Amino acid sequence: MGNSYAGQLKATRFEEVLHDSIEASLRSNNLVPRPVFSQLYLEAEQQLSSLEGGSRVDNEEEEEEGEGGPEPNGAPNPYQLPPAPEGCCTTEGFCQAGKDLRLVSISSEPIDVPAGFLLVGAKSPSLQDHLLVCAVDKRFLPDDNGHNALLGFSGNCVGCGKKGFCYFTDFSNHINLRLTTQPKKQKHLKYYLVRNAQGTLTKGPLICWKGSEFRSRPASAGICSSSLFPPLESSGSLAAFPSESVPGTNPGVLMGAQQAGPASDHPSLTSALGPAVFNGKDSPKHQQLAKNSLSALPRPSALGILSNSGPPKKRHKGWSPESPSAADGTCPQGGGNRAKYESAGVSCVPQAGLVGPASVSFPVVASGEPVSVPDNLLKICEAKPVIFKGHGNFPYLCGNLSDVVVSPLLYTCYQNSQSISRAYEQYGASTIQPISEEMQLLLTVYYLVQLAADQVPLMEDLEQIFLRSWRESHLTEIRQYQQAPAQPHPPVPSTAAPVTPAQLPWLAGLAASSCNDSVHVIECAYSLAEGLSEMFRLLIEGKLAKTNYVVIICACRNAAIDSCIAVTGKYQARILSESLLSPAEYQREVHYELVTGKVDSLGAFFSTLCPEGDIDILLDKFHQENQGHVSSARTAASVTQAAGLDGSRIPVCTSCHLEPRGVRPFQLAVAQKLLSHVCSIADSSSQNLDLGSFEKVDFLICIPPSEVTYQQTLFHVWHSGVLLELGLEKEPMTKQRVEQYVLKLDAEAQTKFKAFLQNSFQNPHTLFVLIHDHAHWDLVSSAVHNLYSQSDPPAGLVDRLLNCREVKEAPNIVTLHVTSFPYALQTQHTLISPYNEIHWPVSYSNGVDLYHENKKYFGLSEFIESTLSGHSLPLLRYDSSFEAMVTALGKRFPRLHSAVIRTFVLVQHYAAAMMAVSGLPQMKNHTSVETLEITQNLLNAPKQCPCGHGLMVLLRVPCSPLAAVAYERLAHVRARLALEDHFEIILGNPSSGITVGKHFVKQLKMWQKIEDAEWRPQTYLELEGLPCILIFSGMDPHGESLPRSLRYCDLRLINSSCLVRTALEQELGLAAYFVSSEIPLEKGAKNEALESDGEKPSSTDNEDEEPGTEVCFEAGSTSEKRSPVKRERSCSHDSASSSLSSKASSSALCSETLAQVPGPPQGEQARSPLPCGPAEEAKATGEKQWLRASQGATVISRHGPVLTPQPDCSLRTSQRSLQVSVTSSSQLSSLGATSMSTAPATGTLVLQASQCSVTKACRQPPTVFLPKLVYDVLLSTDSSGLPKAASLLPAPSVMWTSSFRPLLSKTMTSTEQSLYYRQWTVPRPSHMDYGNRAEGRVDSFHPRRLLLSGPPQIGKTGAYLQFLSILSRMLVRLTEVDVYDEEEINISLREESDWHYLQLSDPWPDLELFQKMPFDYIIHDPKYEDASLICAHHQSIKSEDRGLSRKPEELYVRRQTARMRLSKYAAYNTYHHCEQCHQYMGFHPRYQLYESTLHAFAFSYSMLGEEIQLHFIIPKSKEHHFVFSQPGGQLESMRLPLVTDKSHEYIKSPTFTPTTGRHEHGLFNLYHAMDGASHLHVLVVKEYEMAIYKKYWPNHIMLVLPSIFNSAGVGAAHFLIKELSYHNLELERNRQEELGIKPQDIWPFIVISDDSCVMWNVVDVDCAGERSREFSWSERNVSLKHIMQHIEASPNITRYALLGLRKWASKTRGGQVREPFSRCHVHDFIILNVDLTQNVQYNQNRFTCDDVDFNLRVHSAGLLLCRFNRFSVMKKQIAVGGHRSFHITSKVSDSSAAVVPAQYICAPDSKHTFLAAPAQLLLEKFLQYHSQRFFPLSLKNHSHPVLSVDCYLNLGSQISVCYVSSRPHSLNISCSDLMFSGLLLYLCDSFVGASFLKKFHFLKGATLCVICQDRNSLRQTVVRLELEDEWQFRLRDEFQTANAKEDRPLFFLTGRHI
Repeated sequence: MGNSYAGQLKATRFEEVLHDSIEASLRSNNLVPRPVFSQLYLEAEQQLSSLEGGSRVDNEEEEEEGEGGPEPNGAPNPYQLPPAPEGCCTTEGFCQAGKDLRLVSISSEPIDVPAGFLLVGAKSPSLQDHLLVCAVDKRFLPDDNGHNALLGFSGNCVGCGKKGFCYFTDFSNHINLRLTTQPKKQKHLKYYLVRNAQGTLTKGPLICWKGSEFRSRPASAGICSSSLFPPLESSGSLAAFPSESVPGTNPGVLMGAQQAGPASDHPSLTSALGPAVFNGKDSPKHQQLAKNSLSALPRPSALGILSNSGPPKKRHKGWSPESPSAADGTCPQGGGNRAKYESAGVSCVPQAGLVGPASVSFPVVASGEPVSVPDNLLKICEAKPVIFKGHGNFPYLCGNLSDVVVSPLLYTCYQNSQSISRAYEQYGASTIQPISEEMQLLLTVYYLVQLAADQVPLMEDLEQIFLRSWRESHLTEIRQYQQAPAQPHPPVPSTAAPVTPAQLPWLAGLAASSCNDSVHVIECAYSLAEGLSEMFRLLIEGKLAKTNYVVIICACRNAAIDSCIAVTGKYQARILSESLLSPAEYQREVHYELVTGKVDSLGAFFSTLCPEGDIDILLDKFHQENQGHVSSARTAASVTQAAGLDGSRIPVCTSCHLEPRGVRPFQLAVAQKLLSHVCSIADSSSQNLDLGSFEKVDFLICIPPSEVTYQQTLFHVWHSGVLLELGLEKEPMTKQRVEQYVLKLDAEAQTKFKAFLQNSFQNPHTLFVLIHDHAHWDLVSSAVHNLYSQSDPPAGLVDRLLNCREVKEAPNIVTLHVTSFPYALQTQHTLISPYNEIHWPVSYSNGVDLYHENKKYFGLSEFIESTLSGHSLPLLRYDSSFEAMVTALGKRFPRLHSAVIRTFVLVQHYAAAMMAVSGLPQMKNHTSVETLEITQNLLNAPKQCPCGHGLMVLLRVPCSPLAAVAYERLAHVRARLALEDHFEIILGNPSSGITVGKHFVKQLKMWQKIEDAEWRPQTYLELEGLPCILIFSGMDPHGESLPRSLRYCDLRLINSSCLVRTALEQELGLAAYFVSSEIPLEKGAKNEALESDGEKPSSTDNEDEEPGTEVCFEAGSTSEKRSPVKRERSCSHDSASSSLSSKASSSALCSETLAQVPGPPQGEQARSPLPCGPAEEAKATGEKQWLRASQGATVISRHGPVLTPQPDCSLRTSQRSLQVSVTSSSQLSSLGATSMSTAPATGTLVLQASQCSVTKACRQPPTVFLPKLVYDVLLSTDSSGLPKAASLLPAPSVMWTSSFRPLLSKTMTSTEQSLYYRQWTVPRPSHMDYGNRAEGRVDSFHPRRLLLSGPPQIGKTGAYLQFLSILSRMLVRLTEVDVYDEEEINISLREESDWHYLQLSDPWPDLELFQKMPFDYIIHDPKYEDASLICAHHQSIKSEDRGLSRKPEELYVRRQTARMRLSKYAAYNTYHHCEQCHQYMGFHPRYQLYESTLHAFAFSYSMLGEEIQLHFIIPKSKEHHFVFSQPGGQLESMRLPLVTDKSHEYIKSPTFTPTTGRHEHGLFNLYHAMDGASHLHVLVVKEYEMAIYKKYWPNHIMLVLPSIFNSAGVGAAHFLIKELSYHNLELERNRQEELGIKPQDIWPFIVISDDSCVMWNVVDVDCAGERSREFSWSERNVSLKHIMQHIEASPNITRYALLGLRKWASKTRGGQVREPFSRCHVHDFIILNVDLTQNVQYNQNRFTCDDVDFNLRVHSAGLLLCRFNRFSVMKKQIAVGGHRSFHITSKVSDSSAAVVPAQYICAPDSKHTFLAAPAQLLLEKFLQYHSQRFFPLSLKNHSHPVLSVDCYLNLGSQISVCYVSSRPHSLNISCSDLMFSGLLLYLCDSFVGASFLKKFHFLKGATLCVICQDRNSLRQTVVRLELEDEWQFRLRDEFQTANAKEDRPLFFLTGRHI
């Protein structure tokens, strides 16, 4: 039907409307057709309703938007394509004949276009970034007004040449358009195609179909607009500056759609609710989201001109009774050429309802008659006016649209500000009204009125004004809701507006009346169209020449206002219109101007400026006159000068020696922080990183595609030695090998990255660190990367590689993002947890220097500080004469982009300056003072250095084509002036390396002492000392470091309209610098700038972890005292100062004397920026106050009385400098040359040029020249004192969630800033994080992703390379442990061979043989080196055999350890996580934390005289080891196996591990040690530690000791373990006896193991013969399972009471392992037979040596102890817990003095300070260190030991003891021939009687010590044992432990043998 009128040339409007209506009703689901006649009548009233959104609504558009159904969630009705003929090509982009139709493919091919036909571009929804080329009869296409197109279609296929398609349906089938709706030419033919200057076919203007400019859409289901509601106009958030909403500034907008500008026909650009939204099509899912999220929202009213607020005549589909008019809330789509000027609105809008009010903005509907833009507007006005849509409807523009720019930014700002009050609604504050439209407009006028002539309006400023105004007007209501977050709801229209619409124009006019006509208000009676027409008329007539802003107000319609604001000021309009270009468009525009020759007019104009004629003619003339003469003369001069300098005894320049590279304290601190963050990821319970499973570290550094950065990173990696340290490479390294570890993100990156992923997959035990350096670059989502031009492969590459599934899921890849500008990675959707951010630390806290460094970082905040310090020449400057010339030329050449003009002017200035310095002084008038200064210093610096070192000038030209032009021009001028050998010009392009002339390469090699003939500089750092101009191009710097010889940073050409925080900081980061802190700065900044942060309020808090990217915007304390904007910089851009500035180069002249004269040491100290003490600090602050007080002077002496001994001299100097400042530059240069040698002697003026530029550069940062606009933004501050630059949008790829947000605070640390951005910014749809998460879900953070941020050039590369080193060291350390490695002691005291077990090859001890062996009483365990020897009768020990006792604190320190690699059979602490033992540990992700139950277990014990109640904590998974009365019932016993069991699947003996203070470090994970075998392991813990042990070991059985043992020692644990085990054995025997099992068959053994046993070894012995002394042996690591099963399989094992292992030592001698078994003491890891030892108890009171005591008791009871010598246990050194957890302290809290062992006992009833420690511990410790007080005769008297009855107490290494048991039938040594030197009776029981003691003989004077629980029992014991018969006692010989009475002290009585 769409082609039924194909043949008619003249179609009437009626037929057209009728046709559309019938067709729509046929296709519609709705039975009621659209009212046809109302459309016609409305048209008669010139409403252009098809465009304007009155009442006519185009049903086709509903269908095109895919919402056919009446329900809100109706799915689209897809159009069914007819099947293609058999064998045809059906590939999209190709016609059915298989020919390519895509514009990109055939743009250069010749296409035959018949007469009367035009080439147009068809758009297919499925080929989002391609246009298909078609030839269409132009009669069927519309004119400029969207009319007069014939209704049918006639077209040809340009691919196969097929002609005569009469139906668009057929044609669309032929060209394979995949459509979801019926094919319509209006919908799918989008653009005219035109050929550009190169003859390439490119996309031209939009085809202006009827209604395509603003098509009204009926609201579907009466509530929500059917399109994806935020379309073109609604820039989803207010961009920071107008530039922000530009598609290009937000990467990810359809670049393809904008090559020629127009982008407005792509709602997908703006309403990207999902990635698949293109050309108005979207998936049903996303439509539903849009509808649901808005379904309940009211819409603002946008009434038509007819004020028809009732329903239309018939209720057409989708009209809602609630809405005032069908046109409400409709969504415009651009059309006509003007669409390209809408691009400001093409900022991508985030998902509705998720991000806050910013996203809910309803665009304005055009209405009224069209306004024609006059021809020649640009020519007359000299700038394109920028029109900002305001409130209400905006008229349709036609005519000369290329001369205006229309932007919706202001409209969006208004909408966002209206939504402020909704933020409070959730708190019930529904009475709060938003700011009224009238008030908004009035505030806007006020804002514009107060802007200076050189200021540009900023939307952020306006937002803040609205916010402040609204807050003030509702102060009382909102005070309680001050911190409420913004909510995503549109506003409720205001009910009570303070300003009425009628008053508005008058008030606006009144406000504007005071501004000298810079703001002009136009009031319209009928519509905005009148006002716009009036404005255009005034512009043409030149009546608005002084006007910068025109405010047009139409306030006639029912209390609603229409408004718009036009920026007509030439300066402002140019900046704003250029700011709306994306970087790509900006480059394209510049390229186009250069290619088409538009810039020639500029060159022609320059040639007319010079009175002497064209510069080139002058140059040629100069060249011919001076050819040959200049160069030789100059060379000779420089040589003689150098010789002269040497002759006058000035030392040869040493500055070329590069400093040794080392890791600075800061870098080490950051590396350690990174390491601790990685460890905290590993330690978290989420099990995301198992550090214990990695053996080594590997890495890959990803960097942007800059050749210089690449070479620089290679250099860092090579010289850091990290590859050798990580063991990845061996010496000698080659460059090719190093290149494996650095990845340049260019077209070839993918292959290298795949290899990295493959490598990580194949090496699961290597930890790979993926370092993403310069991480703020290329954050484009890979989903939209294909929208970028094909010439830019890296777009989206970071997302494709670093965010790929393999990287995210690999458990062995940690990603570290490193950047100076982290803001784009700190959004609501970021993948990086705030806990995983590491910020560069501040260097001082509260004035204390935290990291002493000899260099101080000089970054942005210090640069800003330097401008506020009152010095005449700050480090940040702008060039006013340059700016003035640019402005003037901008008016003359309005069609040229200002970047082109600025570049040409600056290059001209440099050329003129070179000529002026080279002998054409007349050229001085054609350059600026600043440029002349730069050039003079560039040319003169090499003459001041004997080696010819010069300085670098950085000339930043972001646009590559302009950089090439600048390079060619400057090189040409240099060549004509014969300066080729004086300085180099280098074109720095990211994509290519550095090219330096041979002459300069030779110089560099000489300075750097390089022998390699092939060497060429590859990084800018290698250009140290080279005099050069570096033209640095590329839209963004990519992290290139610059050498110390950088002296000037010329940023006058940076894109000043791009005001984004990242962009600004990035450009200024080029100048960041390290300054030697020992030397005073020569700048105004001085040390004050370096120190000042310490005391200024803006410095970061006490957090040592905060660095300062935020410091970038701290303006220092002086900023509060005056506004820097109003203060004119003294004489910095004044021509009178030309001489001063050109020669002095912004240094304080007078400081030179000081720099040259080496001051006295105290002077040096005072100059140091580190206050050495209070006095120094006072001096420093006093000096600063003095400086600040005198800031008014034009030139201030930098010398305070502290800094120089000659204040009067410095005063003369400063006066002299004033005189100098008026002299001409030529005089100055001669003065500079002559005064060099005399100055130091006389103390007069010394110019800075007197030193080598490299030496000077070390102590002063470069001078930075900025565009005026940027300078103003950096130096202006907001109300809080924070520079305005900080409140800009942080990065182009993000947007604010709401204009209702607090300002950044001046005192915010980096962490706080990060949290601020995480709350208030969201990524744009083009950002790679866009689809990451719904806000607030913590699990969307990637667990193995870290972010390191720090200021530019501060040393982050060195820090992360150091991090790799220490990470590697830690991993190696994690796989290693320190184990005790001590030889056995007292070996020489062993018995003769007949006491040895001689069956060397026996695997198990032979019981008969073993029983015949004597027991070896001597302790051989090295930990008892300080213990008393136990004597047997057969020993004769010389006193010198025993060493001197050690001090108690040395015991731990001096024990020898060896570092051992953990084997696969090691026991682990809580830090070990691996897949195999997750379940064992109870941390398996698939399981809940293991539930456990608490069970009481009681048994009575006669010796304690009470029932013992223990508690078991038994995890559900371990309940099978126990017997319960019923499931979940009373615990009855612990299951024990049978002696006869032979299974190899489990370990029979339950293992008990007593532990205290080692919940983290105890080695309780026996999974690997047991080799996965089933075993029963019980942790024995004190009651107060139960909870913490349970937290760390949720799947372990715990035995909880009674609370009375909380302060007990290890003896109590051993005692209870043994008693419990025996009781359990009895229970099990009873239980299993009922099952028919004999009691003796129940397994009676338990293992008692220390918590530090880490690995077990076995010795393999190869005996040559049975009795042979020749044998070889080797030791290997085995599992504990192997050892236990071997021992448990021993024959007759139940006959042994105690079994143990040897302690490992590296120096084990063959003799020690030769005999397989010994009958001796066993320690640390024992296997105890609880049955045999039933009557032998551990002493529950003991803290030390309880195992020796028990061993002696067991032996004396006649039981067998066997040590397996061929098994050994390794014990790990654990520095916490265990016996070290007992601290002996005074009970008096304020006593800080240490308590020494001599104070552990005291006389009873004395006033001795009581100690807070158990009595038994005090006793044992006292006896260990001071037993000689009790046993003086025993000291070193080993042949006469102390007799110790029934116990072994350690009396120190110099006293020997003899142990005897008083039990009947016990085995004791024969004592008949021994004379004892002392007797120790410790808590002796009834077995000890007087007759027993009488068997022993004592020396005369031998001493006795009786120890009892109380004084009463002491006396009873003396009486019972008849001690007074042989022993003499005195009253004063009674003592007690230093305990209070309630702590039950022990009492001693000592006496002498009579």
